[in-house]
Amino acid sequence: MSRVTFDTLLEAGCHFGHLKRKWNPAMAPYIFMERNGIHIIDLNKTVAKVDEAAEALKKLAKEGKKILFVATKKQAKEVVAEKATSVNMPYVIERWPGGMLTNFPTIRKAVKKMTTIDKLTNDGTYSNLSKREILQISRQRAKLEKNLGSISDLNRLPSALFVIDVMKEHIAVREANRLGIPVFAIVDTNSDPSDIDFVVPANDDATKSIEVILDACCAAIAEGLEERKIEKVDAAETTNEATAKSTKKKGGRSRISKSEEEAINAAKAAEFVGKDDE
Repeated sequence: MSRVTFDTLLEAGCHFGHLKRKWNPAMAPYIFMERNGIHIIDLNKTVAKVDEAAEALKKLAKEGKKILFVATKKQAKEVVAEKATSVNMPYVIERWPGGMLTNFPTIRKAVKKMTTIDKLTNDGTYSNLSKREILQISRQRAKLEKNLGSISDLNRLPSALFVIDVMKEHIAVREANRLGIPVFAIVDTNSDPSDIDFVVPANDDATKSIEVILDACCAAIAEGLEERKIEKVDAAETTNEATAKSTKKKGGRSRISKSEEEAINAAKAAEFVGKDDE
């Protein structure tokens, strides 16, 4: 069963591409027709591509891997932040920090600096500083939070990127390609899909269009996370059962209760008395 329907995409305006004169010829396979100088995206192909991307994302989530969502354009910021948070995935909605992937250790140092400021603030280390110094530290902390707060839990490179508007986020795409990190992206008719591993042809300018596609993809991620949780529980139960069986074998015969032991002793005594009577 498809994760998203043709009608849902149509209602969200996912089929609206850019002006014909702005098109990228590499997107020709995904264009259905041209109307009033605007390219119309083939939504049948969009449905298939959303399903393909969703399955791949579900598999990554099931394996416990992180997917980094990237969207710095105004229309996508709030939607991406909400959807990524719902599945506990990192995201970047402010300016993309150059070298975030290719120079990841430096980014991690900046995140650690933010953590250090919090720690020193809480333990009262900064209480003896002047108001001006405290204000400077607070501003630095706010800036770090704005740019890196959403990736504070990202301890290693993400296993995939999900990008809204590959033209705007070309630096992020280039870094991911350089490191061999697969890229999922909503690609409009004015963009080049050649550097994208999982292309979802759709309108990347309308908030509703972005939301519909993210809903389907994040639902798949949630399914993957749930299956991972169930597998962990099953594995723990299997381990406990194996441990119990092993303990039972090591102990030899199973232990009997005190009442059962008394009953056996009484039976033996009665049998012994009976033999004396004979």
